[in-house]
Amino acid sequence: MNALKESAQRIQNLLTEQGYRNQVVELPDSARTAQEAADAIGCEVAQIAKSIIFRLKGSDKPLLVVASGVNRVNEKQIASLIDDKLGKADADFVRERTGFVIGGVAPIGHNEKIVTFIDEDLFQFKTLWAAAGHPKAVFELTPDALVAMTGGQVIQVK
Repeated sequence: MNALKESAQRIQNLLTEQGYRNQVVELPDSARTAQEAADAIGCEVAQIAKSIIFRLKGSDKPLLVVASGVNRVNEKQIASLIDDKLGKADADFVRERTGFVIGGVAPIGHNEKIVTFIDEDLFQFKTLWAAAGHPKAVFELTPDALVAMTGGQVIQVK
């Protein structure tokens, strides 16, 4: 078995340290988009738990929304929940605040504590797939494990 990329290994180590048995796997092709990930894994796009980082305009803090791969995030709705405006997070902001590149942002293991919202639509599936710190790395998990791992709040995101 090939060694994981450094950022993917970081996620594997974190999962193991926290007592989870989830295994990070590296795909032969990029899983940068939900469609690419679903194609590589052989699951529905909706089972991809995509991590989207926003930059809050008022506080300049990151916000993580873990959404179903088929859903578009309703930014106005989320802004009303946090009383701040959502801005676009550029590649430098994402890497600095999470420690990961866009397309590989895991829902856990960030450089700082990040407020997290989780798409309620993910709960229609028994298993999900999330990025594991690298555009080719993913791990399988349940919706309940996603909430436990992230401490995220389950909301309607679309």
